[in-house]
Amino acid sequence: MKTIINIVIKEFLQIRRDRKLFGIVFMAPVLQLLFLGYAATMDVNTVHTAVFDQDKTVTSREFIRNFERSGYFSIDYYIDNYEKLTDLVDKGKVLVAIVIPKDFEKKINRNETTKLQTIFDGSDGNKTSIALGYVNSITSSYSKNLLLDTKNKSGIKGAISGSLNPEVRVWYNPDLKTRNFMIPSIMGLVLMVITTILMSMAVVKEREIGTLEQLIVTPIKPYQLILGKIIPFIIIGFLEVLLVSSIMIFWFDIPVRGSYFFLIFSSLLFVLSTLGLGLFISTISKTQQQAMMVAQFGIMMPMIYLSGFAFPIENMPKIIQYLTYVIPLRYYITILRGIILKGVGFGDLWQELLALFMTGVIILLASAMRFKKRLE
Repeated sequence: MKTIINIVIKEFLQIRRDRKLFGIVFMAPVLQLLFLGYAATMDVNTVHTAVFDQDKTVTSREFIRNFERSGYFSIDYYIDNYEKLTDLVDKGKVLVAIVIPKDFEKKINRNETTKLQTIFDGSDGNKTSIALGYVNSITSSYSKNLLLDTKNKSGIKGAISGSLNPEVRVWYNPDLKTRNFMIPSIMGLVLMVITTILMSMAVVKEREIGTLEQLIVTPIKPYQLILGKIIPFIIIGFLEVLLVSSIMIFWFDIPVRGSYFFLIFSSLLFVLSTLGLGLFISTISKTQQQAMMVAQFGIMMPMIYLSGFAFPIENMPKIIQYLTYVIPLRYYITILRGIILKGVGFGDLWQELLALFMTGVIILLASAMRFKKRLE
């Protein structure tokens, strides 16, 4: 036990002496979380819009003001022909173009169905879908108000026709901000990046400068060396969780609705798998640069793509969905979102927690056995 403690102390001394590594450990997670926290959002707050008003009446102008009052649409251009409209859409200067026909006011006054043309730049499907929802909501509300005005003017009592009015209740994220959904995942991403890279580079660095060979010829047993290497980064992972979760809570104002202790425990289980991956990378890399490349393109990029961080797993082909079951980050992200956003606990997340534990143990043991073999 004393030997393991001495190795742990040695690792911490090396980290303290290496100012660049010290900066990576404590400054990089903060910067990553802040930058990604503001950048990783799919909310559409400003829809750049052009209007081709062929009617030019009080009614058409009032209709357009409904879009401006919504707070989402910025009417950047008022145009007078289709050529300008096409040019604006082609150049990506507007996302939506609204075309109001000449007889817009007359048909409304005669209680006739009025056609309205909206042209969307569908290059970004997600942004266009959100903007389309905004347009449908505004036009539907406007149509409903027209029906109510017609009813009041005609003196009709009661509903004009049967209707269905849903009472909408949004749970867990009532403001529907994608940032609240993404930041817990970014927290898992940052933890994965830091612990995997640090573990792999720490071992490879010792091999590069020759100190690993010196440790091998000492009476230190392989399991003592492995534990002495892993324990410091488990402690660092714990500190990283405290750091990034504090930024999430106090900077981005996203509270942890569930148990904070359960969050810490799940994070430590996730760190087992990331440290195992880092240990595995160290056995196949000869230089720190090579370890960095393998970690980024061989481990982290596939985990980001297949974990559900950016792309819904249910939208992937079946064969790809099966591959996601071996990705620890998949289970960790589900646990994070469940604890932070929904406030659920072990009773609802035990399957993901068990899968995370099993994958972590298997990866760590397999990597430790390979590392031990390399030492021998």
